[in-house]
Amino acid sequence: MKPPTARRRVGAAGIVAGLLLAVAAVVLGVWRPWIPAPATTPISAAADGASETSTVIAPAPLVLPEKPTVLVFGDSWTYGSAATVPTLGYAYLLADLLGGETIVDGVRGSGYLKPGLDGPTFGERIAALDPSAAPDLVIIQGSINDRAQGVAGYRDAVNAAWDTLAATYPEATIVVLGPAPHELPVGAATARIDTDLSALAAARGWWYISPIAQEWITAQNYLDVIDVEVGRKHPSTNGHRYLAERLAAALDELRTAPVTEAGGSESTPDE
Repeated sequence: MKPPTARRRVGAAGIVAGLLLAVAAVVLGVWRPWIPAPATTPISAAADGASETSTVIAPAPLVLPEKPTVLVFGDSWTYGSAATVPTLGYAYLLADLLGGETIVDGVRGSGYLKPGLDGPTFGERIAALDPSAAPDLVIIQGSINDRAQGVAGYRDAVNAAWDTLAATYPEATIVVLGPAPHELPVGAATARIDTDLSALAAARGWWYISPIAQEWITAQNYLDVIDVEVGRKHPSTNGHRYLAERLAAALDELRTAPVTEAGGSESTPDE
């Protein structure tokens, strides 16, 4: 960096150069020639926080058949915890809203690094999925369960799991549904997970839906969505219905939305 005295000596040539750069910036801001075509091969993680994960690849438009088969994969929210019965969970309700059927694979407490109460980590569970299921759409939800596991190895685990998922269902569209807050304000660890997953999805050209960035759960509706007592900060039956409706609406928007967007900002029970 130039010292202050050197900066003060910049004359007309510097001013002209600055004007040229400003004009170029305006042109590039509209044209954006650096955005590449969507990736067609798996992306393996480098070190955590590697710069390549900041690359944004425009996702292809979401196209579904008239009666889609949707695999919804995730944690206890996908399982249907705190609904009157698990089959009133958002993942099951989504079938009618999309006019198709859902295959629900939810394991309570499970994350990319953390084994669940009823099964192993996301990566191990994905490796055990049935390739013959051949879903049209895969929604991989969450998870906030890794918030106590720290940063080390997280992105590597996510990328490894996603590589396996893409290889298992090469014809399916994959949409990542980020973590939803089980408590407010949103904790720093949950926000970090949301940001990491958003960046990794963007690097693959996968759609990312962030309930945090889109403010699905706010101070105004928190107690209507989350059962803080018997449900131990999981969605209530009405909360699951609400989440299913929000997810269906978000998927509908992806049919025409041009780009994916990053998302944004705890204690207690595993989700």
